[in-house]
Amino acid sequence: MTSPPLAGSACETLREVQTRYGGVLLSAVLRYTHGDRHWAEDVVQETLLRVWRHEHRLQPDGGPRNLLPWLTTVARRIVINDRRRRACRPKEVEVSEGDPGFFTVQDGTSQILARIVVLDAMAKLTTAHRSVITEVYLHRRTISEVALSSGIPPGTVKSRLHYGLRVLRAELEKRGVTP
Repeated sequence: MTSPPLAGSACETLREVQTRYGGVLLSAVLRYTHGDRHWAEDVVQETLLRVWRHEHRLQPDGGPRNLLPWLTTVARRIVINDRRRRACRPKEVEVSEGDPGFFTVQDGTSQILARIVVLDAMAKLTTAHRSVITEVYLHRRTISEVALSSGIPPGTVKSRLHYGLRVLRAELEKRGVTP
């Protein structure tokens, strides 16, 4: 069975080739790719791209032509090249945090970035709030020790700590850091 000649323009030619040979070509490529449909569709698409690029060669002057042998040869070569390319590369493996092969490099970058964000947020506090938070959380002093060393009542230290932490939390949330 012979097919009628392809239409004149490249777009029409591509559309006609897709209509006439698309299903048969996909079936053949599915065999080449051992049933991998996504890969087969990519190969068919690449094959059709080559039809578009070489459209001028596919227009015989002397009548109808069956393009299926040419299309399957091109598709088979694309599959072979893909296999060779994959064989040359290391195998890609998806690893998540829970997998035993997962590892992270402890380079301190996340700690440095967190420190920068917290220091920037701390700069928005008043001096009184900042000093109380620094004494309690960084120097690990109790409310009584902070009150004694700064000469203010323990209730004032608690109040400054409470309101300072509220402002700090709001500033950190503005920066995308959530507790």
